[in-house]
Amino acid sequence: MDGPLWDDSVKKELDDSINKNPNKKQVTIKENTIQIENFKFTALKKIGITVPFFKKECTLIFEAQFGTLLAHVHVTIKSENYVDVFTELTSWKNRVFPNDS
Repeated sequence: MDGPLWDDSVKKELDDSINKNPNKKQVTIKENTIQIENFKFTALKKIGITVPFFKKECTLIFEAQFGTLLAHVHVTIKSENYVDVFTELTSWKNRVFPNDS
């Protein structure tokens, strides 16, 4: 996405907290915002939900506003009940963003 360049300190904070940190993260979805740990994403758009073959996981993909920055985000949920998670995410997307294709 076009937008301001990401400052190195922001990149490092995201890498240390989320991107390169193998620990499980707290993801909270509230209507039209998604929060991953302490990072809040708003103005969500281009939301996609995928289930890769041969993996017990699903991935939520979206574009959003992160402060003054624009972000393209992938959140992978690994779970034995990934189909239930997929169904819940799809239901949320269709309810909150009915016109997003």
